[in-house]
Amino acid sequence: MRVLVVEDEADLASTLNRALGEAHFAVDVAADGEEAQYLLKEVTYDAVVLDLMVPKRTGWALLQDLRQSGSRTPVLILTARDGVDDRVKALDLGADDYLPKPFAISELVARLRALVRRAGGNPAPVLVVGDITIDRAARLVYRQSVPVELTAREYSILELMVQSRGTLVTRSEICEHIYNESSDVFSNVIDVHIAALRRKLGPSVIHTRRGQGYIVNA
Repeated sequence: MRVLVVEDEADLASTLNRALGEAHFAVDVAADGEEAQYLLKEVTYDAVVLDLMVPKRTGWALLQDLRQSGSRTPVLILTARDGVDDRVKALDLGADDYLPKPFAISELVARLRALVRRAGGNPAPVLVVGDITIDRAARLVYRQSVPVELTAREYSILELMVQSRGTLVTRSEICEHIYNESSDVFSNVIDVHIAALRRKLGPSVIHTRRGQGYIVNA
């Protein structure tokens, strides 16, 4: 899952980048509203963590612009402004969740995962396709009830493919989903991950559309 963190406090931004990365998110960080606005136009994110009081363009304005553009990307407000009026205003502008500072990283991660599940039309923490079961809360995968050990990126690709079952997913969409803008990605990296998933889960789960991408049948 790829997340944009909009936070101007350098220490907190670094902490969020590290902690969310350890929780298997691909993270981009914007230190001000103008940088965030540019990234939101260029990249499709699974969620946005947004501080309201960032410089150059406020979180309020970013949120309003995002919703007026028709984007339904989940937005979690992370701010020291915890008054009722601020919460009501943020929710009315289209925020999906509101977490005041200080906060626990574990709660932030859980809220982000829940937002992404709901946005994908799959609010349940368990996905099943054929003999494959994905426990999204625990990030565990089972084949015929037997645990399957996946890397973080293999898990992210499988979760994306199963969420998108019946729909073609291109290599570029997979890349954008699991890597941030600072990642050095070699040309056949997605093919390598797909091949590993097929070895571990069987060849019939993910199908290749030559020259187009991959699909998991509904």
